[in-house]
Amino acid sequence: MSGFKKFTDFLFSKKSLKYMCTTHFWGPVSNFGIPIAAILDLKKDPNLISGPMTGSLILYSLVFMRYSMAVTPQNYLLFGCHFVNELAQLGQGFRWVKCHYVDEPKPAVVAAIEDKVNEVSK
Repeated sequence: MSGFKKFTDFLFSKKSLKYMCTTHFWGPVSNFGIPIAAILDLKKDPNLISGPMTGSLILYSLVFMRYSMAVTPQNYLLFGCHFVNELAQLGQGFRWVKCHYVDEPKPAVVAAIEDKVNEVSK
């Protein structure tokens, strides 16, 4: 029996189809939007990152990685989703810290902020 035939037999078996109709499958699949968005945002300007939201998402992923292993049966798909999200959010968090606390502000940014302050104070 070919590998493809074995795979299709497994994919369309009652056990697999039953699993695909549960929240153990669709919850993590729909949740993968968060890490995908975070990975795509790694190329954007770090000034757009929300530090508090990134921190919240880091804690959220840690909690749900633990939860995915505590439920019966263990949900490895949920664990994988939150593991990827944890890595992506840590990357965003490091970028945010570097932008706001490590790097010196660029002269053009400082000038733009000063212009806005002068506009508001008039």
